[in-house]
Amino acid sequence: MSQPPYVCNGCEGRHKCTLDKSFYKASSADGEAKSLLRESRSGISLDEGEIQRIDGIVTPLILQGQSIHHICCSNKDSIMSSERTIYNYVNSRVPTVKNIDLPRKVRYRPRKKAKERFKVDKTCAIGGGYSDFLAFMEKAGDSAVVQMDTVEGHKGGKVILTLSFVNSSFMLAYLRDANTSKSVADVFQTLWGALGKEYFMELFPVILTDNGSEFTNPAAIEFDEENGRRTNLFYCHPSSPFEKGAIENNHEFIRRILPKEASFDHLTQEGDIRLMLNHINSYKRTF
Repeated sequence: MSQPPYVCNGCEGRHKCTLDKSFYKASSADGEAKSLLRESRSGISLDEGEIQRIDGIVTPLILQGQSIHHICCSNKDSIMSSERTIYNYVNSRVPTVKNIDLPRKVRYRPRKKAKERFKVDKTCAIGGGYSDFLAFMEKAGDSAVVQMDTVEGHKGGKVILTLSFVNSSFMLAYLRDANTSKSVADVFQTLWGALGKEYFMELFPVILTDNGSEFTNPAAIEFDEENGRRTNLFYCHPSSPFEKGAIENNHEFIRRILPKEASFDHLTQEGDIRLMLNHINSYKRTF
């Protein structure tokens, strides 16, 4: 396979060969190409730096009472995005401001439309999908795996980031003010500073999560400030929660205390979240 056509389709000795083989299948290649094309045309393509730049322009002006139309007209050369695009960003919680901060939008009844899968970075899962996770674990052997997810309460309010250590059934949870990729990166930066390089890399060698928009900045999680790798982040297939079943089971304990649609805005990290996790982690499990 070191020379064209790099596959074993035309090799006459492939039936007797005991080496690893690679075959080209047109239908599979076509399916992967179409899937990549669909992914490239969905959501928006913004990195964390661009999000912070737009947030720094739009958020202060909205909080001063300016409309998005006025902001786009007055800062056309700085924003470099259309008015409709900025509305989509605010609706998807890309900047800090929410729909409730817009003086007129909250008065209108929301239009009914199909639920859209909104993703900030469309290419974040390339090279880090579930098949890549399985291949990595096959080489890594007994490497520990930490599953990551988000527990949402009332839409637009505080959310909880959960980290489940599969081997020990131990879980951490962190209260966040908004369900953004920056808030997730801030949690890992805090853990990195508190644990130090050695302990962090020992506890978080591999992280498996879903395709939520809050996890679409893998570089902020995988690399430190000096661009050194500190962990490996992988993504499950879309709509496949069973691929990270340990953390989904742990969420059942959280839902006993915090039902769906309940508001988390009154909770505190040091008091409520810590007490809840102490009870959950003390619950006897079957090994």
